[in-house]
Amino acid sequence: MKPSVSFLSKELLERIVSEARDVLADVGVEVHNNDVIALLSDHGARVDTAKNRVFLPGDLIDRALSTAPRSFKLYDALGQETHDFASDQTYFTPGSAAIYVLDSDTGKMRASTTDDYVKYARIISQLPYIASQSTSMVPSDVPERISDSYRLYLSLISGCKPVVTGAFTIEAFEVMKDLQLIVRGSGDALRARPLTVFSCCPTAPLKWSDVTSQNVVDCARYSIPVEYISMPLSGFVAPVTIVGSLVQHTAETLSGVVISQLTNPGAPALYGGSPAIFDVRYETTPMGAVETMMIDCAYSEIGHYLGLPTQAYISLSDAKQLDAQAGLESSLGATLATLAGINEVSGPGMLDFESCFSLEKLVVDNEICGMMQRLGQGIVPRDDFPAVPHFQELLAEQHLLISEHTRRHLRTEHYFPGPVIDRANRSRWHEEGATTLRERASREVQRLLSEYEPYDLADEMRGELGQRMTSEAQRWDMDRLPHEEL
Repeated sequence: MKPSVSFLSKELLERIVSEARDVLADVGVEVHNNDVIALLSDHGARVDTAKNRVFLPGDLIDRALSTAPRSFKLYDALGQETHDFASDQTYFTPGSAAIYVLDSDTGKMRASTTDDYVKYARIISQLPYIASQSTSMVPSDVPERISDSYRLYLSLISGCKPVVTGAFTIEAFEVMKDLQLIVRGSGDALRARPLTVFSCCPTAPLKWSDVTSQNVVDCARYSIPVEYISMPLSGFVAPVTIVGSLVQHTAETLSGVVISQLTNPGAPALYGGSPAIFDVRYETTPMGAVETMMIDCAYSEIGHYLGLPTQAYISLSDAKQLDAQAGLESSLGATLATLAGINEVSGPGMLDFESCFSLEKLVVDNEICGMMQRLGQGIVPRDDFPAVPHFQELLAEQHLLISEHTRRHLRTEHYFPGPVIDRANRSRWHEEGATTLRERASREVQRLLSEYEPYDLADEMRGELGQRMTSEAQRWDMDRLPHEEL
């Protein structure tokens, strides 16, 4: 039996969904994309053209939910299945789009570069408990216009795992779609074996921009999975209460479901988000706040109630260093996410309100993810009954270190973390250098970088990817991409 936690009674959950539907019908959602407005209008939505506001009737929402897939799968660059969202397993992926990196040498934050991204991609390819990559850092050494496609390109040539990504411009999507088509070979192959998930973010409160709504449409046309990332900020651009923020999150996410399903019924998606409370003392949006995590877990309950796989930005920290705060916020989030059954967790490696990435934190978080995979398995009997023979053997031998039962089940019953986590006694810890967590994490980062081996991507495919990316870079007056000099 998998352990679980729940924050909403059935009655409260159903009331939140009902209120969100009323909000969409009576208050509506603002849409700044004429084609999307026309799409919604053609299917029965009422439109206030002067205010770009669209009112979604209940039957339109029901129709969209009826065609939204209850699950889908992800595949790596070689076409091997990595995720099955039909299961109740929680998968982990790094946080996304940090503009800073915590420098491994100085311990200070600075703008991230291509070199940082390549190191990250090589490390993430070797971490066993993090199932996918994300485009986690925005390199500052390329033009902003190509930063989205460039980091997807770097991910695809450096690591095999599927990629959680997104586009901040409409034009970038075309390049990113082409990169995926090169890897898969055709549109049909990409539909059959999705390689990426695109984050598509409504703007709080109740608004879709031209770019983000077009991203939803473009992804749906190619059956590229999306994760709807509603971001209500409790007490700022959302009601201060958790219930009120959940009503807003539900309404914003349902509007995304409608846009996607009207474009292409059956288009795959995750019911996701990145909400937060607003800390009025510091004017910040703490991702490590317990109330933020409660909203994440509760909206995942709503997503599952609606029959959709779920995602959340959780298991990340607002700390500025790899310190105790980073550990407690990240591990609490990972634990709650696992118990709440969130299918895709975005967060490992992130610091400072989603703005900074740390390679050292990433390898520590990998161990947290491993612990959570063990937690998610719950407690099950493993040849434990009848119990009498085991205790007879224990009394006879005075230990069970080498018993057949121990040897059979030791590695499945117990999770053994890697060298980042210290489990030695004090004397052995001193003998081995009395290292701190940060020192052990830094050592592990260097080990992974030294042991990295490129995966088996065909040379012809690498060449095509490079040509497509170089062609896009040349449009913005770049003759060479920075990674070519590494």
